[in-house]
Amino acid sequence: MRLWVLGSGSLGNAVLLEHGTTRILIDAGLSPRSTCARLARIGVAPESILALLLTHEHQDHARGARVLARRFHWPIYATRGTHAELPDLRRARREIVTRGEPTLLDKLLIETWMVPHDAAEPCAYFITATDTGERAVIAFDLGYVSSGLAEACGHVDILVLESNHDEGMLRAGPYPPSVQRRIAGPFGHLSNRAAGILMRAAVKRRAQHVVLCHLSEVNNSPDVALGNARRVLKSAGFQGTVVAATQDVVCGPVGSTQFPLPFQLYGRRV
Repeated sequence: MRLWVLGSGSLGNAVLLEHGTTRILIDAGLSPRSTCARLARIGVAPESILALLLTHEHQDHARGARVLARRFHWPIYATRGTHAELPDLRRARREIVTRGEPTLLDKLLIETWMVPHDAAEPCAYFITATDTGERAVIAFDLGYVSSGLAEACGHVDILVLESNHDEGMLRAGPYPPSVQRRIAGPFGHLSNRAAGILMRAAVKRRAQHVVLCHLSEVNNSPDVALGNARRVLKSAGFQGTVVAATQDVVCGPVGSTQFPLPFQLYGRRV
């Protein structure tokens, strides 16, 4: 199992996950043109993608879903609440995902975990390769880390996790107090510090690859987020890979625990 973050931030998020010949896309927040261009940079034909999974309805996660699903005939998997907030997808093949009811896509088992965020029914996805047992989680927007989620993340090999803001930078930054409260609130976004709690829980047991996502370009930076992550992971004895995905370039491949792949950056802004 390996994955690429096609782009991540407030302007758009998308992750390609591949296992053998099976490929799925998690979120389609980039424009269709940019999504196709970034897939081309890593040698992936959009027609080869089996399905699109949406974590929630916000445009930085769903902007390209309608056009891409129609053009490439992708079924769209999302919670009932997310589908209800995206009526423009009504002509697509829509599939409902529910916690406690796993979905099998070829050799990938998809499990849904509800997360706290200011959307209709947002979720994280746990994805397991049924033949090798490799497991990844994609947890984008969430306001806080529940004990249940931290426990579940202790059983993954690849952790793709929001590390949105530095708390000090947010307080000192240009956003008005109301926006600061929304970002830092229980239905907002994870701070670097809060992300560290989840990282520590995951790597103490199993995780070998950590990808930081959804970094704020105003209230965070890759250097700040990675500095925090490395301090946390060092204290946990972590020996794996930690990288920060950004808005403008493709991050990956982040590889299998059995056959680790080097970290690379592909291309420029598209």
